[in-house]
Amino acid sequence: MQRLPFLALVAGLMAAPVAADPLTQAVAADMPGLMGIYRTLHANPELSFEEHKSAATLAAEARKLGFEMTEGVGGTGVVAVMRNGPGPTVLLRADMDALPVEEQTGLPFASKAVGKTREGQPTPVMHACGHDTHMTAWIGTARRLAAMKDRWSGTLVMIGQPAEEIVGGAAAMLKDGLYTRFPKPEAVIAFHDSAALPAGVIGYNSGPAMASSDSVDIVVKGRGGHGAMPQTTVDPIVIAARIVTTLQTLVSREVDPHEVAIVTVGSFHAGTKHNIVPAEAKLQLTVRAFDPGVRRHLLDGIRRIAKAEAEAAGLPAALLPTVTLNGRGADVTVNSEPLTGQVIGALTQRFGAERVRQTPSVTASEDFSQYALADPKVQSLLFWVGGVPQAKWDAVKGDPTQLPSLHSPFWAPDAERVISTAVEAMTTAALSVIGRK
Repeated sequence: MQRLPFLALVAGLMAAPVAADPLTQAVAADMPGLMGIYRTLHANPELSFEEHKSAATLAAEARKLGFEMTEGVGGTGVVAVMRNGPGPTVLLRADMDALPVEEQTGLPFASKAVGKTREGQPTPVMHACGHDTHMTAWIGTARRLAAMKDRWSGTLVMIGQPAEEIVGGAAAMLKDGLYTRFPKPEAVIAFHDSAALPAGVIGYNSGPAMASSDSVDIVVKGRGGHGAMPQTTVDPIVIAARIVTTLQTLVSREVDPHEVAIVTVGSFHAGTKHNIVPAEAKLQLTVRAFDPGVRRHLLDGIRRIAKAEAEAAGLPAALLPTVTLNGRGADVTVNSEPLTGQVIGALTQRFGAERVRQTPSVTASEDFSQYALADPKVQSLLFWVGGVPQAKWDAVKGDPTQLPSLHSPFWAPDAERVISTAVEAMTTAALSVIGRK
């Protein structure tokens, strides 16, 4: 792919002090209305593939701005297209879904919503990952770019994606024709709020940005019986415990220490009573890596270890553990070059080097990776916008481990700072691709 055109406009905009910049002023003027939208979205979160009201909010705003609007893409996804003459196509994404978490922030507009899990069980629902800020910034960015049509030429595609939290929405939208029914982008850009940066600070890195993730289920068989006569049983709890312990050697003894590899056993369930040896034990694992080869080694090693520990306990072939992947997992999210350098250069000009920082890759996962993997000609960038209120950041001396993380019931970002920064950043990022030379 050729280098995307770099806006002379952006450099011109940056020449004036930030305080007097037209984009900054326009965003500031829009913030009271955007914060009203944010509070409504926050108070009314929706689980994955249930984002009907959220999608309708985005669609209604885009229609008012003159976008060609399509709803129901990949389930509840929305696609807004604005064609503005010849030039490149850029796609901006916001994810819409919330989490099955009971909010404990104490905010006056805290969620009291209740949804149903995929298993049909009632659950409280909360925007504990900040997707409400993403959607609000999407609306603000759409407004700014629609108002600046004299400053850019090309095609703008803006999507509201469902089901990021279950790593399914991007694939669903692509399968439903995102790159065939709508203009295919040269560049795909998104941001995510961060619980590891002070509010308004932008974080980025080039190359692998977020890890792959796989969920693995292991069912360990045994022969149940009376706990007072263990010699008549084959105890699956003991076998499962050995599996848990041996799995740790995959990382400590089989993977190069310079590589990132994580195998975490998040769930261990077995038995019903003190004096009964159960017939099976169940383990649930999460597996993370940045390198596809390391990912394959970890998954193969889990199967090998589970089988070997069962055989060491004397189980016959018919009772060996079953090891299954729960879903397809998430691939590594990679920030492409030259897109990353191009956009970060524009953001640094706008915000200054003190607000644009290179940050380490993170071992959380995203399905944003699917947009670039679907076509090798598509470049992608996902950057972070800090959300930790400055006073809280200062109180812990910049140690994010002392603060609520994403997915915490206590996560309450400085939403106004996140949204205003993100609108400026996403607008600037888009203009660095489709701006007039």
